[in-house]
Amino acid sequence: MNKAAALKYDKESGSAPKVVASGKGEVALKIIEKAKEFNIPLFANEALVNSLVDVKLDHEIPKELYSAVVEVFIWLMKNEEKLKKL
Repeated sequence: MNKAAALKYDKESGSAPKVVASGKGEVALKIIEKAKEFNIPLFANEALVNSLVDVKLDHEIPKELYSAVVEVFIWLMKNEEKLKKL
């Protein structure tokens, strides 16, 4: 079954990233479709998404997911740097 979660991080607030969208099946496919529509990079990690879909919408991620989510943001920053060089 397809699963997807979208995170929002506001570095100015100093708080942890929040889950702003998540779902399974058709909802997951729509989240992925929207991300592609707006050229938002997609990161695939089955264990992480399994945990994120259980977080309530607009709630911060739990502390036990911090290190995994940091890896996602590092990956995202590297991709953004590569795109700037093109």
